[in-house]
Amino acid sequence: MAKTKLMDFEKALELFEPVIGLEVHVELNTATKMFSSAPNVFGSDPNTNLTPVCLGLPGALPVVNEKAVRSSISLGLALGCEIAEVSGFARKNYFYPDMAKNYQISQYDDPIAFDGSVEIEIASGRVVHVPIERAHMEEDAGKLNHVGGSTGRIQGAEYSLVDYNRAGVPLVEIVTRPVFGGEADTPEIAAAYVSTIRDIVIALGISDARMERGNLRCDANVSLRPRGAEKLGIRTETKNVNSLRSIERAVRFEIQRQAQILADGGSITQETRHWHEDTGETSPGRPKSDADDYRYFPEPDLAPLTPSRELVEELRAELPEHPTLRRRRLRADWGFTALEFQDVVNSGLLDTVEATVAAGVPAQTARKWWTGEIARIANEQGASAPELITPEQLASVVALVDEGTLNDKLARQVIQGIIAGEGTAAEIVEARGLAIVSDDGALIAAVDAALAEQPDVLEKIRDGKVQAAGAIIGAVMKAMRGQADAARVRELVLERAQA
Repeated sequence: MAKTKLMDFEKALELFEPVIGLEVHVELNTATKMFSSAPNVFGSDPNTNLTPVCLGLPGALPVVNEKAVRSSISLGLALGCEIAEVSGFARKNYFYPDMAKNYQISQYDDPIAFDGSVEIEIASGRVVHVPIERAHMEEDAGKLNHVGGSTGRIQGAEYSLVDYNRAGVPLVEIVTRPVFGGEADTPEIAAAYVSTIRDIVIALGISDARMERGNLRCDANVSLRPRGAEKLGIRTETKNVNSLRSIERAVRFEIQRQAQILADGGSITQETRHWHEDTGETSPGRPKSDADDYRYFPEPDLAPLTPSRELVEELRAELPEHPTLRRRRLRADWGFTALEFQDVVNSGLLDTVEATVAAGVPAQTARKWWTGEIARIANEQGASAPELITPEQLASVVALVDEGTLNDKLARQVIQGIIAGEGTAAEIVEARGLAIVSDDGALIAAVDAALAEQPDVLEKIRDGKVQAAGAIIGAVMKAMRGQADAARVRELVLERAQA
């Protein structure tokens, strides 16, 4: 495939104003599917989580999942939306090879939530309010597995296999109004918005939000208009981008690609496009349909939804703290720099660090252990850090450091023992004999032995070169397997040198 001709990003922003619109699809983690009793489970053998409703068999009627409705209302409230007193479902029609009944049950004229706004904060500290047009419920489609070919896509494949397990999984689609860019951070805004949506649904507990599994997916609409123009340009929709980094890269690429086409006198085709992680480019999909092409009509087998105001207010009262506000509060409380705080956020350990601080560990100490030693072990074992050790277990180790029983080197061994299942921190210290040696007699003997082995160092110390004591301290620490108090060893070295 020939490399796409791109305009320099800064030049593109000089000539054109980018406008983005984002459609985020959130799979809900209900026990069953949106309209049937089939299990909503990821990773099952193909075509095992099915009922007659999933397969569109004659006479099989859908029933709305109550938990999915409650989750959708909670999400709408967290997005600052109005909750519709009456909302309904519609049939969205076009050729669905991965939907056995050949239509999707969705919401069209009457979404469950509408007219909201989400506050996001990008790395520079700039706060942006992204307007939400609607959040509507629908069912997910199944999955096509294309066999043969080199790309995993239908082009070049020998044949395709259909897995209906995902067909019918509850979805909420969140649609923004146009977000007017013009700044160099427009691609970053797109990624930060999706990141905030992910944080919100995780905080609500309504989705696993694992982008690599497709629990949360983003369609990124991008259009350009000349500087000073009022009319929006023709948009493209890059489908199913499944990582935050890819969202930022895809939006940036489309801005540069479209700018080059327009500058060369060409026109943009309204179409869906595919994102290619390996090349960092998008490629054409299919011409983008308008709503009329889907032939929406009311779903005859489902009654309208009429959530009571009491239910809405009950769910509103249960909302957790908004993730953006929570991050702002925690960073201030912990005294982290922007880089330190972002390090914790990027590692996915914000909740874990917060729980560790709540267990009595200073924030900087919690950050050091979770993003350092514990993260290293987790990477080696292919696990997530919170699966290996609890905040309370780490707090028990830090308490032993604070009281002088352990130093950091010994604490690492205790943490490794906890992860290996050897017992509590206190039990491991006793079983391994890891406590710091506080007996001056043993320390003096070790210091004298090290000084005897390095008489030249002893003379340097006596000549006023105190930094030379480091060699003796290192030898003592090695001889005592790291179980000596380095500060006390230093005091004894200087005392013995002056004797």
